[in-house]
Amino acid sequence: MKFLHNNNRVEAFSDGVFAFGATLMVVTLDMNDTLLVTGAKASSFISFGVSFFVLVILWKVHYNFFRRNSYIDNWIIALNSILLFVVLYYVFPLKSLINSWMGLQAINRDELASLFVMYGLGFAIIFLCYALMYYRAYKKTKVLDTSIELLFYAQHFSLYTLTALVSIILGVLKVGINFGAPGFFYGLLGPLCYLHATWFDKNYRK
Repeated sequence: MKFLHNNNRVEAFSDGVFAFGATLMVVTLDMNDTLLVTGAKASSFISFGVSFFVLVILWKVHYNFFRRNSYIDNWIIALNSILLFVVLYYVFPLKSLINSWMGLQAINRDELASLFVMYGLGFAIIFLCYALMYYRAYKKTKVLDTSIELLFYAQHFSLYTLTALVSIILGVLKVGINFGAPGFFYGLLGPLCYLHATWFDKNYRK
């Protein structure tokens, strides 16, 4: 007997994992021996704050998927599970990367390159999962008028994945590591997303 999937159960589990990710960031704050929050270094709060809001953004992208789409199957559940798994580990290289930029964590050129590669892999896998979830939902609901938006976001997040892959290549080759070229490359996402939206409107929405 085949049961219908329940979106609410998937969303509830996902929210729990995001909440656990936020908890992991809190417990890694630098505290003094009295374990008071006031004993944590201000620099740690900055890296925690940036990591936390990145986590919130990832949660919002996840939230939007289930608002735009009501279709769910085993493939989407599997992709969502991979996504959540990577999110739990994503915040740690991100936090270390922020600390190195702030000069709070001593790191050499090779270690910084490895950090960019690790960050890029997490970024690429997360947004690849989002893109594939949208594309799977589009393929199964493309007879509906609203499904064109699912195709748009599948392509949109594919750009994020491709950008991360190029950043990873720069990190592996250590191109511009001294001034953070692999990180600044993500700045191209703005222009790329604008060009994609313009192209998509012209070819699909009009």
